[in-house]
Amino acid sequence: MKIWVNDRLLDREQATVSVLDHGFTVGDGVFETVKTNAGKPFALRRHLDRLVQSAAGLRLPTPEVDRISGAILSVIEANPVEGVGRLRITWSSGIGPGGSGRELDARPTLVITHVPGTPWPATAQIVTVDFPRNERSPLVGIKSTSYAENVLALAIAQSLGADEAIFGNTRGELCEGTGSNLFLVIDGELLTPPLSSGCLPGITRALALEWCGAREITMRLSVLLEADEILLASSTRDLQSVGRVNSRVMPGTTKRGSQARSDFATKSLDLLDL
Repeated sequence: MKIWVNDRLLDREQATVSVLDHGFTVGDGVFETVKTNAGKPFALRRHLDRLVQSAAGLRLPTPEVDRISGAILSVIEANPVEGVGRLRITWSSGIGPGGSGRELDARPTLVITHVPGTPWPATAQIVTVDFPRNERSPLVGIKSTSYAENVLALAIAQSLGADEAIFGNTRGELCEGTGSNLFLVIDGELLTPPLSSGCLPGITRALALEWCGAREITMRLSVLLEADEILLASSTRDLQSVGRVNSRVMPGTTKRGSQARSDFATKSLDLLDL
């Protein structure tokens, strides 16, 4: 396995960053996870645009998109994946002091990996967690490497036999999963929480809104117990139906949900880059 670190492609054993890197010590960085298909990244331009936006939100130096695009090509060529792959781009503030402050002249750290993707089950099992997303957090909309809250929530979900944990926000509204957005089929309509709920502006979420005729609407967290179908949306899942939420066994897939998955799969073929 070859890994890109800053300006070099290195063997896995030599691919290291400093233990003083702020991405490691305080989670001061941003990242993107991109699905690849036969070595072609899906919606790469959108992911790189969001990487730049996330960096701006954390007041990090602006990622150099042309430089990163060239590095991505080198990483994919060095780590060929026949089927579905998982490309990860991490951009941190670089070496910093032990506290929260940054070194003013620090050079950002860039790490890029490409590995085979792990297949998701046909349907997901989800549970809600009892601590909320803060829709007023300064990190809302930023894909930050400060992921401890997500790690904890997912660990709780997995301990209960589920694949994903779902957050409400401080107002009791439906928000998102630890690594996914949500779509619900209710009375034949495809609905998703608005960005004002505090959810991440997911790439798959945005495409599903464009391609599948979904509508944004504020919903209570309890709607999960009433929906006809629930779909998880993420860059590696696409649109995945949910088979169980908490103790509720879902009634099965709906015509509207099946159509959305079909539309997404068909149109996504046009967004393979490189």
